[in-house]
Amino acid sequence: MNKIAQKVLETTVEFSAPVTANSPELQQLFDFIALGAAERDRDRILPFDVIELLRRSRLGALRIPIAEGGGGSTVRDLFEVAIRLGDADPNVAHILRNHFTVIERILRSERSERNRRWLKAVVDGAFFGFAGSELEVKRAGSGTVVNTKLTPDDGGYRLNGAKYYSTGSLYADFVAVRLLVPDGTSATAIVPTKREGVELVDDWDGFGQRLTGTGTTVFTNVRVEADEVVFDTDPDNSLLTYNATVPQLFLTAINAGIIRNVLRDAINLVHKRPRTFYHSTAERAADDPLIQQTVGQIAANAFAAEAIVLCAADGLDDIITARAKGKDESAASLEASLRASKAKLVVDELTLRSTTLLFEVGGASTTKKAYNFDRHWRNARTLSSHNPASLKARAIGNYEINGTPLPTAAFF
Repeated sequence: MNKIAQKVLETTVEFSAPVTANSPELQQLFDFIALGAAERDRDRILPFDVIELLRRSRLGALRIPIAEGGGGSTVRDLFEVAIRLGDADPNVAHILRNHFTVIERILRSERSERNRRWLKAVVDGAFFGFAGSELEVKRAGSGTVVNTKLTPDDGGYRLNGAKYYSTGSLYADFVAVRLLVPDGTSATAIVPTKREGVELVDDWDGFGQRLTGTGTTVFTNVRVEADEVVFDTDPDNSLLTYNATVPQLFLTAINAGIIRNVLRDAINLVHKRPRTFYHSTAERAADDPLIQQTVGQIAANAFAAEAIVLCAADGLDDIITARAKGKDESAASLEASLRASKAKLVVDELTLRSTTLLFEVGGASTTKKAYNFDRHWRNARTLSSHNPASLKARAIGNYEINGTPLPTAAFF
C-alpha cells in the first residue's frame, strides 16, 4: 500500500450526515485530499481511497433535498464545492462531474419508484458514472448512438457495445449508458458497474487529468432489467432544452479551482525561495515588486474565475425557480447555457495564463519534476480541450448578432 493510501485510510474525519457546502468537515476533507494531489498526479496513483472517503462523506448527495436524506444544497452551492474540490485535486473533481450531471437529471424528474431508488443509493454513498461516447460517430457530442444496443431477453434486455471517455466510471457504483433500444431509438440504462459483463478499462493516456478513469467501458451480454432503462420520452425523465450545461460548467469550475491551487503554490514558492535574481530590485523574493505583481495577477484571475462560474451557476438555479413557479423553462435554460458558454471562454484563458505565470514566480528551478507544477497547465489544457473554444465563441456570436439559438447537443 502506498503512503498516500495509508494516510487516507487512517484519516479521522467523521461525517454524521451528508455534507453541505458549509460543513466544516468538508473543508477538512478537501485540505486532506490536497496534501497528496501532486504526488498522485506525478506517480499516477489512482485515487480509489480518496473516492472511498468521499463516499463516506456522502458528498454525492449534496443536491438531494434534506427531506430525502441529502444535503439540500443549491446549484450555486454545488459549483462552489466543485471549485474547492478542483483546487484540492482537479482529477478527483473531474471524477465526480458525471455523477452530479446524472443526479441533476434525476432530481428534475418526477419521483418514480426507480428514481427514488437511485437517489436513495446516492444518499447511502453511491456514485454514478456515465458512458456515452462512441468513436464510430463522426460528429463528437452529437449524442448519436450506433453500436451500443439492447436486445430483448426474458422480460428484460441484454446490453452489448463499447463506450469511450467514460470519465469517473472506473470509480463509480452505477454507470448511465446511452444506447439503442430494439425499435432503433436511443435511451439510457443505469446499471451497477459490478454486474457481470461490465468491463471498466483504465486506458486513458492523456497528458492531463490522468487519474480520472476516462477510459473504455465494454458491455458484453450484460443483463439489464426493464426498469433500469430510461426512455427519453418517459414521464419520469425530464429533459431541458440544453441538457449539457451542468457538465460543461463543471469543467470550467474545475479550471477555476486550478487557479486557486496555482495561487497557493505561488505564495508558498515565494515564502520558501531562499534567493532572487542578481538584478532584482529586492534582496528577498517576497519584497520583489515584479513577483508581487505576478502573484497579484494570479489572485485577481482566481477571483474573477470563481465569480464568473458562480454567476453562471445562478443561471441554473433560475431554471429551478422558473419551474417551481410554473413558468416556461426554455428562456432560463437558454440563458444558463449562454452564461456557461461565455464562462468557458474567459475562465479557460485565465487558467492557462495563470498556470504559466506560476513559473514567473519561481524561475527555472520550479520546472523540477519534484514540484510537478506542470500538472496545473496539463490539467487545465486537458479540461479546456473538451470542447473547442472557437466553435463555442462562434455560436455565442451567431446568437448575439442573428438571434440564432445555441446548439442543443452535448457541448451546450
